[in-house]
Amino acid sequence: MTGFGRGDGGDAQYVWSWELKSVNGRGFDLRCRLPSGWEGLEQKLRSAITERCRRGSFQSALSLRTLPGSAGVQVNQALLEELIALARNLRGSEGAVDVESLLAIRGVVEPGEPEDEELRERRREAVLACFVTALDELVQARASEGEKLTALIRSFLQEIERLVGEAASVAATQPAALQARLTAQLEDLLQASPPLAPERLAQECALLASKADVREELDRLQAHCDAALALLQQGGAVGRKLDFLCQEFNREANSLCSKSSDIELTRLGLELKSQIEQLREQVQNLE
Repeated sequence: MTGFGRGDGGDAQYVWSWELKSVNGRGFDLRCRLPSGWEGLEQKLRSAITERCRRGSFQSALSLRTLPGSAGVQVNQALLEELIALARNLRGSEGAVDVESLLAIRGVVEPGEPEDEELRERRREAVLACFVTALDELVQARASEGEKLTALIRSFLQEIERLVGEAASVAATQPAALQARLTAQLEDLLQASPPLAPERLAQECALLASKADVREELDRLQAHCDAALALLQQGGAVGRKLDFLCQEFNREANSLCSKSSDIELTRLGLELKSQIEQLREQVQNLE
């Protein structure tokens, strides 16, 4: 499911902003982009998101800017000198070194942190509170999309139920055709040489009858519809369970098509497969 959230804040020295995005994903994946010195927040971010979202691909970014006239920045002098030496070695001792480019490298210039540990911790908590604001906004966006997806999924399930009912009506009007088919197949068995043993003949007859009867597939399709609707009514993170049900839907529809000896029943089976595929595509977007 897709979503976006933003949270802004600041204090006397810094202003900061969170951007949190999510797109569809079969599992859970989080990528964080954090300023130098703030990497320790990643585990807290991961825990906060997984408490409220079960699956999706998430991107979290924190931007931090020093206010004019505040503490300024710190330069990692040792790292800068090492980079300058490396650049001169690559260019030659007479080559000019672009210091501005070196200052843009991550870790060379860092925000000047106050020495007061208590103030640093308050800032850390304020930054995390803004992340929660962004997360709240993202979760609300995902919930809104989920409501629309649920309505769409219900419409597919209703169409599948309609097709199952129509297929059941067609199957119920075909007893004569089924009887003729079974009779012809039974005659072939009776004329087999050498003749089949009575026990084997009974087994073959039972097998032919079961292959011609599609009631079991139709009953299972209806049961899967009922289960899917119950999951939607239950709410919560039901996307994975619905994804599994779509596999079962497809299995029964394939079996229905393979058993069918009637053009109309085959048409309905193929239409069922089309609806089930569209249902599966939408279910994979649901958390």
